[in-house]
Amino acid sequence: MEAIYAFCVGILTTCGFFLVLRGRTFTVVIGLTMLSYAVNLFLFASGRLKVDGAAVLGQSAEYSDPLPQALVLTAIVIGFAMTAFVVILAMRSRADQGDDHVDGQAPSSNSESNATDKRNG
Repeated sequence: MEAIYAFCVGILTTCGFFLVLRGRTFTVVIGLTMLSYAVNLFLFASGRLKVDGAAVLGQSAEYSDPLPQALVLTAIVIGFAMTAFVVILAMRSRADQGDDHVDGQAPSSNSESNATDKRNG
């Protein structure tokens, strides 16, 4: 179970980094969201994964640590608020610049024209 859990955290992290490195703002927002999900899963796993462990003391012989659960709940709320804020910033940037590229400029075809110049000259 731990191997599958670690694999899922790794996949979320990899996809998140890939999307953050893209040039459009929407994919950057989705990448940041995936990274926050990966961090939430990592924090949740830091409390040791237990099957049938009670979250309340005294309910069973084994209990799960409530601190990672509280941290994840707090991180979910903060992550949702930050995602909403970044989406509003991205919408404003698109409205002001007329483009949704991260740096505000569409990729130019200078690399293509430079490559043809080098071949011809």
